[in-house]
Amino acid sequence: MLDFDTCNDARLRRDPAYDGLFFTAVRTTGIYCRPMCPVKHPLTKNVSYYPTAAAAERAGYRPCLRCRPETAPFCPAWKGTRTTVERALKMIEGGALDRGSVDELATDLGVGGRHLSRLFAQHVGASPIQTAQTLRIGRAKRLMDETILSLTEIAFQAGFGSVRSFNASFLKLYGRPPSAMRRPRPS
Repeated sequence: MLDFDTCNDARLRRDPAYDGLFFTAVRTTGIYCRPMCPVKHPLTKNVSYYPTAAAAERAGYRPCLRCRPETAPFCPAWKGTRTTVERALKMIEGGALDRGSVDELATDLGVGGRHLSRLFAQHVGASPIQTAQTLRIGRAKRLMDETILSLTEIAFQAGFGSVRSFNASFLKLYGRPPSAMRRPRPS
């Protein structure tokens, strides 16, 4: 957390560079604001500073209706639909599409499958399936380089449903089978 004087100077200047780094709570009104809030400045003796919107709310303050501090940078609401995509990416990295469908993933996220696909197109530039495929190939490539597992074991550990899909993915992306890409094992 920044010191009181730094926060106070930023608040008085309405400095947007500090937006999301601290929140100003006003004791006389019971409201907390962003540093760049356009309202009339309260007296310095009446303000406190908090590192997060949640901390200000826990202390009993409510959000300003003008600057909407609960949507400040670094808050999930501020990131909007990108938050949903980030959550989906974490779930895909964890194998959600290795064992389920896009519709099941979307349901877990609280959105529809078509909407999730639109969000991926907007934020990632690829579909959830394409993203999962890229992650699988990356995992497989790492396992090929770092382990002595057989290609069959690598295919299943990387999240492929079959050796056939594993081979087809490598052929499509690299133009050669995985066996041609494996580094020679030390003897």
